[in-house]
Amino acid sequence: MKKGILFALISVLLVGVLAACGTANTGSNGSGSDSKKEVVIGYFPNIDHVPAMIAKEKGYFEEALGEDVKVTYKTFPDGAAFMTALKTGDIHAGLVGPGPVMNNYANGADVKILAGASSGGTVIVASEKSGVQSIDDLTGKTFITPGVGCTHDVQMETFLQDFGITSARIGGTLKHVTGNPAQYGAMFESGKVDLAAVPEPWASMLVNDGAKVIVDTDEISYGTTLPNTVLVTSGKLIEEDKELVAAIVKAHEKGVNFINENREEARDIAIKAIKDITDQELDPAIVDSAWERVTYTTEVNAEVVQEFANSSFELKFLKEKPEFSDLIDTHFLTK
Repeated sequence: MKKGILFALISVLLVGVLAACGTANTGSNGSGSDSKKEVVIGYFPNIDHVPAMIAKEKGYFEEALGEDVKVTYKTFPDGAAFMTALKTGDIHAGLVGPGPVMNNYANGADVKILAGASSGGTVIVASEKSGVQSIDDLTGKTFITPGVGCTHDVQMETFLQDFGITSARIGGTLKHVTGNPAQYGAMFESGKVDLAAVPEPWASMLVNDGAKVIVDTDEISYGTTLPNTVLVTSGKLIEEDKELVAAIVKAHEKGVNFINENREEARDIAIKAIKDITDQELDPAIVDSAWERVTYTTEVNAEVVQEFANSSFELKFLKEKPEFSDLIDTHFLTK
């Protein structure tokens, strides 16, 4: 209780600026007579992050965390922004790609993987204007990913290494830019980029608009074995409030299970949630196509995560070869 009072006083003194702590923040209703802990859950408005959308829609976090906790949700455009929010305490847990998690962990960030969320879904596609028909046509082309060193970037560059193709970042000829997947269609049309390593449902949308699949999910490196989205929190929060973390994991598990048991309803919830955030309404047929490449699961293969990290090092996204034996903590999972 003393900690809650202290946080409330700090909040007042700083005129509403939240203290960047690892435990749940305490908010006030303004009168000071009633207060709740605030837990902030982060995620992205895309198909990989549907477990969070389901948990939000169904109230799973509220149910698991109890009446004394206020649950708030924040969405992010990329892994870098998400990880910054986690490090500053602006969010307490959430879904993000393993690439940003590993990169930040290797640089000393306090982050733990609690569970998987989804796997698969990364596809390399080429625009109609690019002239690219196969891997043999990539010399001098420009490709786009959501971020430098993001999960999809590492998957693509790892795959291309076997063909002797590297990005200009490490001395090759393949130019690299970054951007929001929602804008890839326009960038293809303008000719600014030729290729994209893109997650679903954007891959299916691009293909529907005429783009060509160059490397499908089951061909790209770590395509079906690597979690493309994981549930994370800070090690500090685990140490200070294990019951809170266990409740977050429980809610997340329910979200994953709901998708696998209620595909059509989950699809409709995802479509509405993504539209509410991005103002883009996905065609149900597009989502159905996307879900042929995506698997929703809480499993995390530690060996594959380490192999992926080694690839990140070899591609010079990481300065030192990482060791991730302490990164993954799945003991909160119920199965």
